[in-house]
Amino acid sequence: MIGANTVATARARTSMGLENQLNDTLKQAIKDKDLRMADVVRMLKTKIMERRTAKGFSGEMDDAQVLDVIGAYRKQLQKALAEFEKVGDRAASQIAQIRSEIEFCERYLPAGMDEAALRTLVRERLDALRITDAKQVGRLVGDIMKTHKGQVEAADVKRVADALLTNP
Repeated sequence: MIGANTVATARARTSMGLENQLNDTLKQAIKDKDLRMADVVRMLKTKIMERRTAKGFSGEMDDAQVLDVIGAYRKQLQKALAEFEKVGDRAASQIAQIRSEIEFCERYLPAGMDEAALRTLVRERLDALRITDAKQVGRLVGDIMKTHKGQVEAADVKRVADALLTNP
């Protein structure tokens, strides 16, 4: 018979999967003197620690929560990238750094839906929820995000829904 302590240890090991991968990646980056990669991993570890110590959080971080942190960081980087691209050539090195950080984050995140699959999904949910007015798009976005979080971005769902409602 497996003891309760063994089960708890096994759960802790599986819940630490992505965090362990990040730790191993950090160690390897430091050995390889890859400062850019080490900086990205350190930032992700900081974001994970912030989430872990946030008010109201208790328990262990599981892989889904770690993925959520990585996804939020990628989204933050994408917003920063758009701002740096407005600056132009003066921010070329920062743009390259941000792009490499985004690529690193995407290694851990599940692949998102392509545009055609997203359009099909939005069309199906529009029909199922009988939404014909752009004022109800928020309800559609909430419905899709419940079932497809991590696969689609809410802004993309809204953009496609608005396009489908204006040009059916």
